[in-house]
Amino acid sequence: MVLSTLGLLLAAALLRAEVAAGGRRDGGPSRSLRPPRLRAGAAAPGAARVPQAAPPARSFRIDFERDCFRKDGVPFRYVSGSVHYARVPRLAWRDRLLRLYAAGLNAVQVYVPWNYHEPQPGVYDFSGDRDVEAFLDLAAELGLLVILRPGPYICAEWEMGGLPAWLLWKPDIVLRSSDPAYLAAVDAWLHVLLPKIKPRLYQHGGNIISVQVGAVGPVSRCLSGPGCILPGLQVENEYGSYYACDSSYLQHLLGTFRALLGPEVLLFTTDDAQVEELRCGTLQGLYATIDFGPDSNVTEAFGAQRHIEPRGPLVRHDGKGWFRGCHLSSRRVTAPGSLRYMFHGGTNFAYWSGADFKGQYKPVTTSYDYDAPLSEAGDPTEKLYAIRTVISKFQPLPVGPMPPPTPKYAYGWVALHKYADLLDVLDVLSPSGPIQSQFPLSFEAVKQAHGFMLYRTHLPRDILVPAMLSAPPHSICDRGYVMLQKEYQGTLERDSQTGLRVKGKAGDTLDVLLENMGRISFGANFSDFKGLLGNLSLDSSPLSKWLIYPLAIDAAIQQGWPHTAMPKSSCSRGRAGPAFYTGTFETPGIAWDTFVKFPGWSKGQLWINGFNLGRYWPHRGPQQTLFVPGSVLRVGCPNSITVLELEGAPLNPFLLFLDRPLFNRTLSHSPLDKE
Repeated sequence: MVLSTLGLLLAAALLRAEVAAGGRRDGGPSRSLRPPRLRAGAAAPGAARVPQAAPPARSFRIDFERDCFRKDGVPFRYVSGSVHYARVPRLAWRDRLLRLYAAGLNAVQVYVPWNYHEPQPGVYDFSGDRDVEAFLDLAAELGLLVILRPGPYICAEWEMGGLPAWLLWKPDIVLRSSDPAYLAAVDAWLHVLLPKIKPRLYQHGGNIISVQVGAVGPVSRCLSGPGCILPGLQVENEYGSYYACDSSYLQHLLGTFRALLGPEVLLFTTDDAQVEELRCGTLQGLYATIDFGPDSNVTEAFGAQRHIEPRGPLVRHDGKGWFRGCHLSSRRVTAPGSLRYMFHGGTNFAYWSGADFKGQYKPVTTSYDYDAPLSEAGDPTEKLYAIRTVISKFQPLPVGPMPPPTPKYAYGWVALHKYADLLDVLDVLSPSGPIQSQFPLSFEAVKQAHGFMLYRTHLPRDILVPAMLSAPPHSICDRGYVMLQKEYQGTLERDSQTGLRVKGKAGDTLDVLLENMGRISFGANFSDFKGLLGNLSLDSSPLSKWLIYPLAIDAAIQQGWPHTAMPKSSCSRGRAGPAFYTGTFETPGIAWDTFVKFPGWSKGQLWINGFNLGRYWPHRGPQQTLFVPGSVLRVGCPNSITVLELEGAPLNPFLLFLDRPLFNRTLSHSPLDKE
């Protein structure tokens, strides 16, 4: 793993700035590795202690005279990093937070993805892995302060930047604006979420020192001097870069957060250090902060902030840490990411990975390892120890060593067998049957958020000479798998392959399985509708009379299918195209974390014991393995494997379970493919 030297030098420089401003260099005695539970009136780890007869009133404010922040009346410093509970299984939360604490950090930054908690309008889920209150309370139990970032927009390379896909049921909605339909949905969500947050605010005896609406940077530092990360409430996120530039929207958010959280919470915005972006992204009553990377001109960047905020602390967010783990269309090898804001990245399970768009649609990988101090599986890296060393020079560390990596296990080769072609089990996957339409309908039009839909029509005439089956530009969202008379013809792909040649007889069945690979999480083209957004044509003649099958694959698999179903006798073993494969394996008395590789497979989705582990795509890379948390596995009974392979599995289908991940390569460069 490559060490981020620039990041470490920047951390040291900012901490030295704190020392110059009057902070202690040695930080006092070391802390115990057993973290204290935060209590009302108790000092947080790293906070200054002032002897007194009674606990002071809990407060957090900006000192405009001294350009610093004060917690309970004294200068305050925190060191924090991000952990996204939505990307970590609940049973691993304690492990990840303990390692963050052991590294010397005293605060954790936490996103709240709106779409993770409100899958349908007015339907909320705060159970299991989605129990954000339990995560916040666990952080408090472990003695960690919290910087909360509840959206409504978070970016984070998360599906649609955290906004629910059902917002697009209204096709003309203007997201992140004062559009009445958008504001009504935001208000309804915030009136559910923020009452859960208010009792946990620092001012009310909790551990949340900052409630931010949006995303900020990497391991962040709050110093009593220049370079502080503002502990307040961030309204929106880099809104100045968004085309709408709607001050009424920011004003509405300001009023809503004030009404629901009270007047004492600090509110602020974060934007790129450009005057034009600061103009659109700031508002009177919100403290304006900036973000920039380690290669920026610091003087010029802070000059942009001073243009908007003549007084107050100079505040930077280490943004510009764009995740680089996108699937590639070439054989170029890239790293899965680089450290910018994540202390621990985790995994984009199921369909939660978002997408980038810079001239071309680029879906984010399932792994969100991010080259962070803690790996995707939660193991400490060289980078973590280097950061811990830097922190130790300026503030106390917990006593004792860093907890060792959790055990990993190579379960080895597991044989699978083909259960059925997808086209032969539509009765199970789409129990309500197809929707009839003259022309194709989008995912949003039929109210399906994620996954797959099947579009079916028939050839209108004999086609003896191959004709071009094509789609209008930007209408394949995101990848289509074409079958004619159940024979796989090839793929159509967004911003790439938009046509292929077919031939057949009048009345032959044409099927196109459409895959949603994640909605764009940043930029002006934010309303990322999915499915067939335009009609397919044969040699420029539009096709019509479509049957559209919404596919509830996850619902079927979570109910035990296909392992509990009767075997399909008509299964064509060697046929390419979308098909389901099944298998089982057992653990040797304990369920340890593992990594699964797909030798000879093409692209698809993996479930183990009904849990959707995400998308594999070894041909594109750079990710070659999927992380399998031990909490997903069973002990004492078989673990069921279900694979949806979309293009073509090997003739002898096997999976290989390893005790280490494989990143940074494509299938043709992987030596394990020869095993």
